Amino acid sequence: MTTIILLALAGAVIAAVVGTFWYMPNTPMGKLHMKYLGFDKLSREEQDKKIAEATPHMWKLYVLQMLLSLLTSFAVVFVLVMSVQNGVPFKMAIAFPLMSWLCFVVPTVGSALLWGNCDRAIAWKKFFSDSFSILVTILLTALLTSFFV
Repeated sequence: MTTIILLALAGAVIAAVVGTFWYMPNTPMGKLHMKYLGFDKLSREEQDKKIAEATPHMWKLYVLQMLLSLLTSFAVVFVLVMSVQNGVPFKMAIAFPLMSWLCFVVPTVGSALLWGNCDRAIAWKKFFSDSFSILVTILLTALLTSFFV
């Protein structure tokens, strides 16, 4: 169980690293995310003001996101480790987190964009960006897990 917890913590760190690089302002996904947030319609001064207002509370958001990422990575690691320990080959066990992504994450991201306040001009791009960010995190967490099971 200690291995599962440590790998889940490492998976949460992987999620933080992927998210940080995925949504950097100078990446295509980061530019899309800033447009989604409406930053493209703000002047540079207004952008700086919003960033300055958010900065003191940003650590709380990162902590909460880390906890959410920990849940995801724990599920991925737990399913993989338990599957392999019960005789399922790793190449088959990886299908369980991938099916969870396809059947739960993709519809959830899609629903949030469909019913949220997303500009329809960028909705599909945002959908693929967010969905694939989570997929990359799941795959990297699974890759890390494969070295220990």
